[in-house]
Amino acid sequence: QVQLVESGGGLVQAGGSLRLSCAASGRTFSVDAMAWFRQAPGQEREFVAASSRAGGITYYADSVKGRFTISRDNAKNTVYLQMNSLKPEDTAVYYCAADYRPPNYSDSDYDYWGQGTQVTVSS
Repeated sequence: QVQLVESGGGLVQAGGSLRLSCAASGRTFSVDAMAWFRQAPGQEREFVAASSRAGGITYYADSVKGRFTISRDNAKNTVYLQMNSLKPEDTAVYYCAADYRPPNYSDSDYDYWGQGTQVTVSS
């Protein structure tokens, strides 16, 4: 089992930045993929970014490429999402996800999820 706890969400003006953190605990030694998804009110959960354990493989949704950066500190079992140039449409609950398999875009390929952290971007 892997437990995930997100932090770093909040309210920010458009154009601003936030950094989300997700700390993993439990059986983390063989976790490969760690990812971020988000869900806006009334919408389905969508993929944001994912990273392999070694960081050599990263994926981003087209909507966040060039603005968001995913990174990992394996010594701390933590994954980060640096979000720059935020837009009102980035407003959502952001979820951290992890799995023992390689990173993927589909939420069905992640077995472990955090509780989520709210990000609100005002215009």
